[in-house]
Amino acid sequence: MQFQSKLPEVGTTVFTVMSALASKAKAMNLGQGFPDFPMNSELIEMVNGAMRQGYNQYAPMEGWLPLRETIAEKIEDLYQHTVRADSEITITPGGTYAIYTALTTLLQPGDEVIVFEPAYDSYIPNIRVNGAVPVSIPLEYPSYSINWSTVRAAVNSKTKLIMLNSPHNPTGAVLRHEDIEELRKLVHGTNIFIHSDEVYEHIVFDGLPHLSMIRYPDLFERSFVSFSLGKVFHCTGWKMGYSVAPEWLMKEFRKVHQFNAFSVHTPVQVAMASFLKEKSNYISLSGFMQEKRDHFRDLMSKTRFKPLASHGSYFQIYSYSAISDAPDFDFAKELVAHHGVAAIPVSAFYQSGKDDKVLRFCFAKKKETLEAGVGKLAKV
Repeated sequence: MQFQSKLPEVGTTVFTVMSALASKAKAMNLGQGFPDFPMNSELIEMVNGAMRQGYNQYAPMEGWLPLRETIAEKIEDLYQHTVRADSEITITPGGTYAIYTALTTLLQPGDEVIVFEPAYDSYIPNIRVNGAVPVSIPLEYPSYSINWSTVRAAVNSKTKLIMLNSPHNPTGAVLRHEDIEELRKLVHGTNIFIHSDEVYEHIVFDGLPHLSMIRYPDLFERSFVSFSLGKVFHCTGWKMGYSVAPEWLMKEFRKVHQFNAFSVHTPVQVAMASFLKEKSNYISLSGFMQEKRDHFRDLMSKTRFKPLASHGSYFQIYSYSAISDAPDFDFAKELVAHHGVAAIPVSAFYQSGKDDKVLRFCFAKKKETLEAGVGKLAKV
């Protein structure tokens, strides 16, 4: 039988490769972005309680309404924008699913999508599987900021969508006020949509604000915004996220969603509806994670690795140019095999394989994990 792949260039992701190498070598995994510390025990009990109370059948396609109502309250409190729980929020099985569904909703064959690289690895396959064309624009190394002149030069009549991600994976960069103003000028009077990946919305450091698209009515009117409750509450394996968009766009999103996942894990939604009402459960996250970032930086100052700026997310990028001239993938494999620590080569986040001799480390780990891992890195 003959078969034509929709993603012929796609193989196993770098995260799977590096995690497998780490497991085989029994190495410390500071690469993949998941916490290794316990999540909130109260939330676990609330999910168990929801199961015992009988919330074990399908939730509504749009999501459990009390959860959507709590999210709407949270959005209004944080971003001073009223979002309708009934028609502008949909609960999804994770942030990545929300991104895929938004792109599938918007894109037609031949559309062009501006993607800033390094980029989260699902973006470009999601674009291509919908028959659209990714237009990659590199962020400015080493700040990983957006060069808006380059963006303007890339825009044409086929430009359908701009992909944003702040706080940024893998670099930890965040959007600034000047970025918002440039974006506003760029899309004003056009038919260009925005997708904003904000799964790390509560993990922003150094007193900086999170500049959500929801803050700006003129930007939100053309946006899908994707979030992750798994990232907020250290339960990435639960795969719980949500999408926010104006009603006319969310109506189209739900047309796609209803024929895919349709419904999301009911007892978790029931528990989250109550747990999210306590603001401290998410407001405290920035301080908690900044302590980990700062501790990791202090530990790493005794190594030959050099930090680049990280103002959010789970991640800190480090340059190893003072240690080796090897390509980053080779150097990452060497770290696993000979030093017992796994990191992610940042070239994997570029279609071109652009190699600045930097690695991504995840500091969303227990203190003991970070200290043991950096102890090994200090010998490199």
